[in-house]
Amino acid sequence: MAILLLTVSAASRAQLAPATPGPASDGESSGLPVSGMLHYDLRYAQTAEFGGSQDGQQRSITSGGASYAYTGKRLPFSMQYGGGYGRTWAGPPSVGNVFQHLSLSQGMVGRTWNLTASDNVSYTFETPTTGFSGVPGIGEPIGGQGTTTPPDQTILTVNTRSIDNMTTIGFGHRLDSATTLNLGGSSGQMRYIDNDGQNIDTWMADAGVTRRLSARNSFSGQYSFSRFSYVGSIQVANAAQISYSQANTVQFSLSRQWNPHLVTSASVGPQWISSSNSAILPSSARISANASASDTFRFGTASLMYSHGTTGGSGYMLGAESDIAMASFERSFGKNLTIGVTGSYRRTAGLSKSGTTSGEYGGAQATRKLGRYFNVFASYTAADQSSSLLNAPNVLNTLSQTISFGIGYSPREIRLKK
Repeated sequence: MAILLLTVSAASRAQLAPATPGPASDGESSGLPVSGMLHYDLRYAQTAEFGGSQDGQQRSITSGGASYAYTGKRLPFSMQYGGGYGRTWAGPPSVGNVFQHLSLSQGMVGRTWNLTASDNVSYTFETPTTGFSGVPGIGEPIGGQGTTTPPDQTILTVNTRSIDNMTTIGFGHRLDSATTLNLGGSSGQMRYIDNDGQNIDTWMADAGVTRRLSARNSFSGQYSFSRFSYVGSIQVANAAQISYSQANTVQFSLSRQWNPHLVTSASVGPQWISSSNSAILPSSARISANASASDTFRFGTASLMYSHGTTGGSGYMLGAESDIAMASFERSFGKNLTIGVTGSYRRTAGLSKSGTTSGEYGGAQATRKLGRYFNVFASYTAADQSSSLLNAPNVLNTLSQTISFGIGYSPREIRLKK
């Protein structure tokens, strides 16, 4: 959390920096002593869940979100928050009512270098799926948010309160007009509040070089080290015998900007796995791969992502090999109607033969404006998972469906000026 405090402090310095007046926009203006763009929204939803351990549950959920961006050339800063409270008034009770997600990012840009520090922390009562907050049915946009990243929790759970925090620092230095050196590090903590999952500490470091081959193509090579430490021993096979697992990875990547809107990237390379107890989790060589694509059309946006490699085990395995595929799409019909869809497939296999979990989810949402500031929405989300894990009652092992309807208030973006 020290990085988080550093980020907030840097953000304060960024807000005191002189701002260059921007062009006129539809957003409102404010005379506050900060510069940037601010947006917020509020929502109320009624949800009903069918299937799984929460079959028949009905909730009233009040939620909201806020985002702020300062786009200064030297000290860019961004913040995004989403969260809410859900009251269960019919069906099985829930262990949690509150959910929150906060993301902060602070940049520093020099003539030939750049430095970025970010912190991403979430608190939820189930595995995050659709939208920024991760809770289905609350009215957040669920598709078309740009290239997505692999989630920390690859196993779908219900009625499971967890805190997930990841702090990251990245440094880039331009060696010449076509070559850039990249260095990075991150620290993460996953905690299960009710002791129904394995707590995990994550440490990562990487170094690489990116070479621009042409105006549209770039190639990079990168080495990364990941270590997953298991805190405590609860409900996970061999938890007392393995204190950590780790991976050394080398990847080679090719990126292409096909046009101003379409960007693709693919990387692949060997990965070497080891642990604190080679009798249970022996050393081995595997493959790590990633691919992504994002496109902005005249009528909508779309993104695709695939990832294969080693993870910490999502709280139910001591190290795992995961396959994750995600896709999202959002399209506007005229000025008043927007439809978004998203979907994901996840397969997680324990490195120590502790079981395999395969699951997928999909969601669709339609949002229609009512006047300048209000909108109504309806959504449907389905998650289906099968698991061979033992002593993991909160892991979803069937089909669960969520239907919701609601209303939202979303004023225009506010331009803050000094």
